[in-house]
Amino acid sequence: MGIIEDSLARAAANTATRPIPKTAGAQMRFLVRQAKGSTRTVAERLGVTQRTVERYVKGQLRRPRKDFAARLEQEVRKDWQPRVQGRAKKRAATSGGIVIETRARFGFTAAPGSTDDGRMRRVTQHLPPSYAARLFDAQAAGATEQQLRAIAAEGLQEIYFKDRGRRAEGLRVDFTDIDYLELDF
Repeated sequence: MGIIEDSLARAAANTATRPIPKTAGAQMRFLVRQAKGSTRTVAERLGVTQRTVERYVKGQLRRPRKDFAARLEQEVRKDWQPRVQGRAKKRAATSGGIVIETRARFGFTAAPGSTDDGRMRRVTQHLPPSYAARLFDAQAAGATEQQLRAIAAEGLQEIYFKDRGRRAEGLRVDFTDIDYLELDF
């Protein structure tokens, strides 16, 4: 996964209304329930043996290694409260929009004589619902990180740098070297 796709997943997970199960056994039982009782599917998803999954479900194993615990929690967050996540995405795509906070290198292509050298900027900007919908649709269609980055760059270009078309006509923004990126909806 790329930076933008990871940020979209984190933002969706942050919309949960209840905390995820605390113990490794409860998390494993949740994943097995989601897989309709298939411990083999959960084992493949987590990269462990089927027997390991069964031992966590039965309570024979209780304390996973740190790397496995993080992977287990990440997989639970993906499936936790899908309807709540879906409603939050729908609300962001239709009425609420999405907030993007990033520190990245922004370069410009503009009229001669302007400064087009890229430089690191920290930008926090609310993007309208149309850009949120485009990001969600592209993610669902399996878009690459570069395509998602292009949608985010276009949104920042139009809303932040061009001020919704009130200035900098003909400006094109390059969005590269992302230091961090956080999305919220």
